Amino acid sequence: MVAQRRFGMDHEHYDWSPIINRPPLRWPENARVAVCAIVNLDHFDWRTPDGAFALPNLPGGIGPRPFPRFDTYGHRDYGHRVGIFRVLDTLEKHGLKATIAMDQMTAENYPYLVRHIQERGCEIIGHGVAITRMITSRMSEEEEREYILAAVSSLERVTGSAPAGWLGPEYGESPRTPQLLAAAGVQYLCDWTNDEQPYPMKAPQGNLHALPMMVDLDDQVCLSQRLIPVMRYGELLKESFDRLYHDGAETGRVMTLNLHPWLIGQPFRIKYLDEALGHMMTRQGVWCATGREIIDWYRSQVSDT
Repeated sequence: MVAQRRFGMDHEHYDWSPIINRPPLRWPENARVAVCAIVNLDHFDWRTPDGAFALPNLPGGIGPRPFPRFDTYGHRDYGHRVGIFRVLDTLEKHGLKATIAMDQMTAENYPYLVRHIQERGCEIIGHGVAITRMITSRMSEEEEREYILAAVSSLERVTGSAPAGWLGPEYGESPRTPQLLAAAGVQYLCDWTNDEQPYPMKAPQGNLHALPMMVDLDDQVCLSQRLIPVMRYGELLKESFDRLYHDGAETGRVMTLNLHPWLIGQPFRIKYLDEALGHMMTRQGVWCATGREIIDWYRSQVSDT
């Protein structure tokens, strides 16, 4: 969609909807907060293909360097080899089934991880082709359509079912991405970080909703980009939850965390996630859910109002 100069919102991806004007949202058993953990399994290409776009300051490793960027590759690969198991163990300890954002390269090259994640009952959602191959406006519509279909069909072939959700590599989109995702059968999108409740998005084909991410609590944003000390990151998780829990007495809120196993799965960091989740689960009225469970419940509530 092309941006327009006009009063109010300058695009038509969704309707303007201030949270104080919406009907109360009620989660299962009248929970105040739905907590969802999205865990990224994104592959870092040994060599970025010609024509692909990767952020020049992509976190990981020691810093930018010429090919081969083995330090960044190795840092990211730690998440696939070690960190993912530590993160999943920590989430399960507190009753959370992870929603795994898995890209095409991971799905096709790490069959053990696919089987392990499925055996643990996690949801798998689309995550593009690779972290070094972002969706951008540099793509033509046909190139982007083929990219999305390749990622979605790969997950369907490897896992046995098409992904219901999508998180773009590095939140990457073009102006037409939501509509192309909906046409490909994707039901919810995690790139938009502008709310504390799900909401419907507009698409000529399909039925697409946003599951908003809390980008200020994204471990990569906090720890690698803003260089927030990990002790403070743990406190931010607790403080954010406490406020959402307070506000959830009026209308349900969603706390969607974006986690990267190569980062939060490090042995000196994981305890801060563990402690924060322990703090959250001491409260009554917390619903631990996957992305699809949240969107399915939201749709049922909205259709009943």
